[in-house]
Amino acid sequence: MWYDFQYKGGEYRVEDVSVKKIVEAVGTPCYIYSNSALEGDFDVFREAFSEISPLICFSVKANSNLAVLRTYANLGIGFDVVSGGELLRVLRAGGDPGKIVFSGVGKTEDEIKAAIEAGILFFNVESIEELQVINDVAKELGKKARIALRVNPDIDPKTHPYISTGLKKSKFGIEISKALDVYKEASRMEGIEVVGIDAHIGSQIFQLDPFVESLRKLIELGDALKNEGITIQYIDIGGGLGISYKEGEMPPHPKEYADVIKREINSTPYKLVLEPGRVLVGNAGILVTKVLYVKDGASTKFVVVDAAMNDLIRPAFYDSYHEVITVHESLGDEETVDIVGPVCESGDFFAKDRGLPKVKRGDLLAILSAGAYGFVMSSNYNTRPRVPEVMVRGEEFFIVREREAYEDLFRGEVIPDFMK
Repeated sequence: MWYDFQYKGGEYRVEDVSVKKIVEAVGTPCYIYSNSALEGDFDVFREAFSEISPLICFSVKANSNLAVLRTYANLGIGFDVVSGGELLRVLRAGGDPGKIVFSGVGKTEDEIKAAIEAGILFFNVESIEELQVINDVAKELGKKARIALRVNPDIDPKTHPYISTGLKKSKFGIEISKALDVYKEASRMEGIEVVGIDAHIGSQIFQLDPFVESLRKLIELGDALKNEGITIQYIDIGGGLGISYKEGEMPPHPKEYADVIKREINSTPYKLVLEPGRVLVGNAGILVTKVLYVKDGASTKFVVVDAAMNDLIRPAFYDSYHEVITVHESLGDEETVDIVGPVCESGDFFAKDRGLPKVKRGDLLAILSAGAYGFVMSSNYNTRPRVPEVMVRGEEFFIVREREAYEDLFRGEVIPDFMK
């Protein structure tokens, strides 16, 4: 929340800890999260839906740090996972397996087996062949796997094409026109228990109409299933609600979102499942970086920093905007610069043609709204160690992931004997 990140006494602080103090302990680049912001943003979201008490499942792909997941587990939240690794992370963080939904188009047999044995709530099934594999694995285990079909409602959420997931051409889900027949087949399978319907139309969505249109289609399908003797318990509408990355962006408030959803589902017998990710954690984290050089190009001034696209890929991948500020509050004149990293790619940038107070070598910058799809999408490109993650709680901070050492980057690699 905005008041957990602000200038006090000329220094940018996360809760009651100065960023400079954290950097002195862990160096740069580093991710910093506010525990208060994590809890506060969740409270706002939960309160918006309190009238109907849905199952809220945090989308682990947004931020899978164990301390972040434990924060949510302690709040009684559920989790949406898309891999065996994410499932294991949730379990290690103390998440309730009975509140886990498992999504994703390419679940392996080992992942399916682990999820069934853990006792997850249900799978979001993405294809007929996947349904058959889940049935086979469940029968081998002598169990029934609870499933919802992820249907593709062919709805344009008006967001970036890379994060639009409910269009007809998308790889996700089963065509809604074919869903009834697939449900009938699933209901006859020995290892399957049909419990729900799922859809997820995209991410960073600012309009409410696509959510309403999708939910109406799911309710209509649920009612059609009931007429065929197939009764479902859950309607899972996924996540996707956007956040503000820059001044002037006005995403719907969670209460506005909740109000339109409640109007549609209140008169139905279905329990609502939600999979928020970015809206809970996006504005609860920052990436801090240090200025290495200020370089005057032929037509552009460059501020070269020690963070790079391998640490935060969103600007390079999506051309996404992140606000960048100086850690020491500056009231001086701004200049127009490109803020770039050291990786050998033209796409390695955080901001282009951006106004920034004049900075010099050694100054600290904070890249805001980096709590979602930040560290989780990082890599070791250019053989760069991944950065540490820090959690702040009041006047204290805790290193919740150590910086990788160079030796960590070689673990598991060997040179064959014939080369020696």
